[in-house]
Amino acid sequence: MSPQASGRLRYAVVGTGARAEMFVRALVRDHPDTAELVAFADVNQARMAAHNRWLGESGHPPVPTYRAADFAAMLTKERVDVVLVTSVDVTHDGYIVAALEAGCDVVTEKPMTVDAPRCARILDAVARTGRRVTVAFNYRYNPLHEQVRRLLAEGAVGEVGSVHFEWLLDVRHGADYFRRWHRDKAASGGLMVHKASHHFDLVNWWLDARPVEVYGAGRLFFYGEAGRRHGYARDYDRAHGSPAAGDDPFALRLAAHPRLRELYLDAEAEDGYQRDRNVFAPGVTIEDDMAVLARYSTGATMTYHLTAYAPWEGYRVMVNGSRGRLELEVTESAYVSPEATGALKGAALHGGQAPAEAGGATLTLRPFWAPPRAVTVEGHTRQGHGGADARMTRVLFGGAPDPLDRAATAHDGALALLTGLAANRSFDTGRPVRVADLLTLP
Repeated sequence: MSPQASGRLRYAVVGTGARAEMFVRALVRDHPDTAELVAFADVNQARMAAHNRWLGESGHPPVPTYRAADFAAMLTKERVDVVLVTSVDVTHDGYIVAALEAGCDVVTEKPMTVDAPRCARILDAVARTGRRVTVAFNYRYNPLHEQVRRLLAEGAVGEVGSVHFEWLLDVRHGADYFRRWHRDKAASGGLMVHKASHHFDLVNWWLDARPVEVYGAGRLFFYGEAGRRHGYARDYDRAHGSPAAGDDPFALRLAAHPRLRELYLDAEAEDGYQRDRNVFAPGVTIEDDMAVLARYSTGATMTYHLTAYAPWEGYRVMVNGSRGRLELEVTESAYVSPEATGALKGAALHGGQAPAEAGGATLTLRPFWAPPRAVTVEGHTRQGHGGADARMTRVLFGGAPDPLDRAATAHDGALALLTGLAANRSFDTGRPVRVADLLTLP
């Protein structure tokens, strides 16, 4: 759709959990000249009411709210131009396709969806309607990752032969995927889809390549009922109101976090969703320790490992090429301080960063027959995914220039998704999986 008479595009947000906050803030605070928030949709009225109350605190008037069942009617009544999808992953395709068919464009949180049939449905709707789907792969906008893209495109390491990518989630952040709906692979696709699609997209983008074949091995080693053999498990189902959770460093204390309390604890009566499950309780169907070997259309390979129970948080990327090697190392938290237990990443110590969690980043180019060279990167911060969130919303909502083609398309979303889906299938079969056997892309 084209901008309304005001010159601003009209946005509706579907899915008003915590992840929606970043997008709402960007629309109403950072880009009011080009974007207008006009509606919320959700299965839970209390969550929408919480967002409207926070809008009021910022001086923005409340917006109309719609039950998810009335989503299509909302698009027409509110004359929506763009839909922002921040709902549970397995529901993405329904909202995306309905929005496209109503003539709207879509910005969706990653992953675009959770399985190949849903992915095919989205791609078909994009081709049929001519509308646009943008996947919010914010890591593309991190200044460090942008610099990696530039260096590889310039041939700094020559032809790329292989990539090694290790991602560590610490026992505060990693544990959170095992408290909430993400613990159910049917809802999230598991961490290979929900989390690692970010990383697989980066490799696709950096190499300008597509995955061809994937082999993987993954298991639930630390969380769920497996945690009993490590001596961490406590006997309770959810933390709120459970005496056994009182001194559990893995318990999330919703009542201590006003915004989480309002979004989840106070909203439970409507849909029964519990945000603070015991990470060692039964019912976890996702993995927490995953290894992947992927082969790409260029002939390059990637070894990838995701650990969801590490003592520190960060990642390492090494790119080996015909002229040298590029190394990126990022420490997001040196360790989880005792004060941070029972909190979420970024919420420790009343919203501040614990001193013990100080981190940093280095990017090093190691050419053949020459000393290594530290690469200076401007604009990288410790906030908002390295500064990526603000940079992404400037492109998506503010019309900022995008010379690196960071705005990921539905096709990009599919390529990242398929790497994770192939890994999941390989976990189950013990065999390599050809990506084309899951879904053929143009």
